[in-house]
Amino acid sequence: MKHITNDIYYAGVNDHEIDLFEGQFDVPNGMAYNSYVIMDEKTAVMDTVDIHFGEEWLQNIQEVLGERKPDYLVVQHMEPDHSANIVKFLEAYPEAEIVGNAKTFQMISNFYDLELEGKKVTVANNGTLSLGVHELTFVFAPMVHWPEVMVTYDSKDKVLFSADGFGKFGALDVDEAWACEARRYYFGIVGKYGAQVQALLKKAAALDIQTICPLHGPVLTEDLGYYLNLYDIWSSYGVETEGVMIAYSSVYGNTKKAVQLLEEKLKELGCPRVVTADLAREDMAECIEDAFRHGKLVLASVTYNGGIFPHMHTFIEGLKERGFQNRTIGLMENGSWAPNAAKTMKAMLEGGKKLTWVEPVVTIKSGVKEDTVMQIEALAREL
Repeated sequence: MKHITNDIYYAGVNDHEIDLFEGQFDVPNGMAYNSYVIMDEKTAVMDTVDIHFGEEWLQNIQEVLGERKPDYLVVQHMEPDHSANIVKFLEAYPEAEIVGNAKTFQMISNFYDLELEGKKVTVANNGTLSLGVHELTFVFAPMVHWPEVMVTYDSKDKVLFSADGFGKFGALDVDEAWACEARRYYFGIVGKYGAQVQALLKKAAALDIQTICPLHGPVLTEDLGYYLNLYDIWSSYGVETEGVMIAYSSVYGNTKKAVQLLEEKLKELGCPRVVTADLAREDMAECIEDAFRHGKLVLASVTYNGGIFPHMHTFIEGLKERGFQNRTIGLMENGSWAPNAAKTMKAMLEGGKKLTWVEPVVTIKSGVKEDTVMQIEALAREL
């Protein structure tokens, strides 16, 4: 049994069978589905786990509870990786009550044919539930990143159960740095809802938090200011790292050659950090993460079917979906007879907030020639 505090235990599971989280995000180090048990005069289980790990999860709960039975199952988030075992939980513990808000119970009825008469504890925003010495306060966090989401604060141990907030990719039995996979998780899954995350952070600022228990990733106990600061930067679309990210699509290598030259010139001019990404070959979620991380972005694409290369189109759509803003953008295009990529890329991002477009636009007509080099040098200086 893993203690979080004297009275709070970890009951989650690690998943190394999964290849794609949500059917799209590569997770080479697996996933953790976190669940917690609070022991008091009454006992509460915080969320369930993915459907494939129900038996393991119930065994973990029984190991914590011993001869006792849970009084409550608190459902903070109805996404199936956290709610899939509600039915199995009630089969094992038919006398337990389910704690949720009105939208939670609406979603439960959408997912499951359950008779919950007499088993529902419906909470309001800032509502409380006493377990004894532990008093839980429920803070609604709509659209972080589903409408029914709420987080839970335990005032005794000063623990915030943060639902999907502060989560990351990766199982807990793998040792890896938090920020990279937490950033990729945030921008991949929560990134569209920056305003809602900002609202939640303001609510959290009023609480004395010493431990954060997310539904994915490790429990956070030290230097919480580090994690809170990163979430503030990410959700306000601020710049985490000064530097330039170059995202490119190249067919026969000429556009790639131009990108490599731009990278070289930027480094010569003292650019603190340059990251390049071949959109056809690198993880798209990581490319999107890098675009949000850095203050400046260069989009470089061949003209393809009168527009842009498919991977560049996917990349820009990914940025748009997540509210890409507050960035400086340079453009590079290649076209043997009718270059049109720069115009297409800029049009796709029209309407983005606080986007600054850098001149010159670099136009390559097939191969990198002397005039191309001059344009690239000028773009590097502007960036």
